[in-house]
Amino acid sequence: MNNRYITIAGYLGAITVALGAFGAHALKERLSPETMEIYKTAVLYQFIHVLALLAGGILYRFGPARGFAWACNLFIGGIILFSGSLYALVYVLNTGNESLKWIGAITPAGGACFIAGWLCLAICAGKKT
Repeated sequence: MNNRYITIAGYLGAITVALGAFGAHALKERLSPETMEIYKTAVLYQFIHVLALLAGGILYRFGPARGFAWACNLFIGGIILFSGSLYALVYVLNTGNESLKWIGAITPAGGACFIAGWLCLAICAGKKT
């Protein structure tokens, strides 16, 4: 078990719940339905990968620690790049600043981090320490 990753998952989980509540209550009337869907996607993927980070932190003890650390770091990077870029895109779209719309191009890099994190988790789960 790696307490650092579990601690980070705890904080990110709390932030995720707060962002979800903020979106449901404060942003619902301010965002278009399309922009709200982008926001919901960011929160959903963040929450799923917080749980994956928690699992990686727990599994760290039972398999190749270095591989599980890679998985956890990729999940954190994915949250920052994928969800973070979507939150930024929502802000940009809501303010009408078309010049920053390119920020959505960062999202696939976060998705690649998520995929790589899941692959690391799968590979490490099959290995013995």
